[in-house]
Amino acid sequence: MRKRITMTRLANGAMFAAALITTAMGLGLVAAAQEVIDATAFGTSTQMGKNVAIKIIINSYSTAEDKKTVDDAFAKGQNQGLYDTLAKMKSIGRIQIPGTLGYDISYASSTPTSTGRVVRFVTNRRIAFKEAYHNTQSQAYNLTSGEINIDNQDQKKSGGVLYPAAQLVINKDGDLQIELRKNPWRLSNIIVRGKEKE
Repeated sequence: MRKRITMTRLANGAMFAAALITTAMGLGLVAAAQEVIDATAFGTSTQMGKNVAIKIIINSYSTAEDKKTVDDAFAKGQNQGLYDTLAKMKSIGRIQIPGTLGYDISYASSTPTSTGRVVRFVTNRRIAFKEAYHNTQSQAYNLTSGEINIDNQDQKKSGGVLYPAAQLVINKDGDLQIELRKNPWRLSNIIVRGKEKE
């Protein structure tokens, strides 16, 4: 099953990677940090009723140079260009998901909001041996990304979304879309440990 999420219309169909950073993922410029974010991921749609505990470990947030690197990568090669570039970038953290070996996080940001901040990340998804051996279409959904809204005023309002298997595409109308292999997972029960450094 595939699901499409249209993020924004790009002027004249131009593939500005800035759209990837500020619109599709919202990845921005941030300071260094070291923290652990625990969350419960709840399945949606056909995965309703399933839930798993995930852990996101951020050793440092991405820099302006990192932003330009992924920006240029998507502008030149779209999803595959981004995937290839993320594979070469130094790990800045890790996401641990039960049933997998987990993934190093290649890019992450923390952006202030009126009530706290939003943490966003994108990284390459580990392709399973069975997928590669059978050359399945699922290999095209080679990114894992997510967004966590941290509400410092009311922790119960903190939440987010996880896209376990996704790809970014520009459709024929010039819209930037996140296409999912299955459904997104809703993130709740957010607990943040460690403190973001200014």
